[in-house]
Amino acid sequence: MIAYYSTEDPVDWSGPRHAKIYSVADGKSWKLKATPDENGAIVGWTADGKNILLSEANKTLNGIYVLSVDGKNITEWNKGTTDLLGAASINSTGTYIAFTLQNPSKFPEAYISSLNNYSPVKITNINADNASKSLPKTEVIKWKGADGKEIEGLLTYPINYKPGTKVSFILNVHGGPAGVFQQTCVAGNSGTYPIAAFAEMGYAVLRPNPRGSSGYGTEFRTANRSDWGGKDFIDLMAGVDEVIKMGVADENKMGVMGWSYGGFMSSWIVGHTDRFKAASIGAPVVDLGFQNLTDDIEGFLPSYFKTDPWNDWSLYDAHSPLRFVQNVKTPVMLQHCEGDQRVPISNGIMFYNALRRRNVPVRMFVMPRQAHGPVEPTMILKTMQTNVEWFEKHIGNKKSF
Repeated sequence: MIAYYSTEDPVDWSGPRHAKIYSVADGKSWKLKATPDENGAIVGWTADGKNILLSEANKTLNGIYVLSVDGKNITEWNKGTTDLLGAASINSTGTYIAFTLQNPSKFPEAYISSLNNYSPVKITNINADNASKSLPKTEVIKWKGADGKEIEGLLTYPINYKPGTKVSFILNVHGGPAGVFQQTCVAGNSGTYPIAAFAEMGYAVLRPNPRGSSGYGTEFRTANRSDWGGKDFIDLMAGVDEVIKMGVADENKMGVMGWSYGGFMSSWIVGHTDRFKAASIGAPVVDLGFQNLTDDIEGFLPSYFKTDPWNDWSLYDAHSPLRFVQNVKTPVMLQHCEGDQRVPISNGIMFYNALRRRNVPVRMFVMPRQAHGPVEPTMILKTMQTNVEWFEKHIGNKKSF
């Protein structure tokens, strides 16, 4: 038998994805029990061949589910864990599973457990030298978004934060849009936004999971179809309002940053509100029609907007941040990779030129040799440093780092 997962045909990018079984003997196939998020990836088979394991986002954590091959049963293997489980891999005999565990204040390490029951045993100490270092507090907060829908996010406080103190604040929007912010160690960030460094410098950072995110079920993940910049934007702004209401964010010192779809949303935000004093916009989709005709995933936007751009240019235009560039007053830094085929760099250049010609403070940082995001260590470091410098200039506490 062959285990696989599939969407509907044609591919539904944000829709349900189910595990299926194909029997080589008779050519029959059938669907297994649906997982809560309907968006997982197969880890492997159990030794007896009666079950497969599937891993997927479970809100801000991950769940591993055991699905019986007959399609009748599903159980959550790591139910009750409070750490983020990742990189799961089953051994060749199907008896043990290896994985990493971490949380916002705990550095990742490798663990192993019998497949019979979740009983993790740590087998590495690669972060032992960092284990005693102080990490900022991060907590899951919740608020009501558009239509009263409950939205979650991860709020990271400054190191040694004193309750009641208003501090510089950054809204960080994830990519996807079907990405998800999970409870990773804030000091293990290998991307472009150094959360722990910002916390060390006195910033609070909110990483929300608005509608469209993974981890909350198919209905939630597909709730932004034909509505990019609509209710997802309201969800994000309601999260910012919640952190202000909590007495944490100084509404006079707020910034926004995000990459890919997070770049789309950041460029949308600065065209629809002046509440942020600075924006760092990474690999943004600014013109949906242009994006669809130049990217390497031609079915992606038609899957979200239910039509190709030439059938409804007005729909694509209505959700393109470039169409609102005349409203932007916020200082913007653009970051884009020269070899990006997922979101071609022309997107960033168009937004840069429009802002420059309107005399809006703007700069553009271009990374050679990189694709959709920096991967070379020097490029990652420089991107992080550039972000820190940009926000320190506009909303920072002018402290050394």
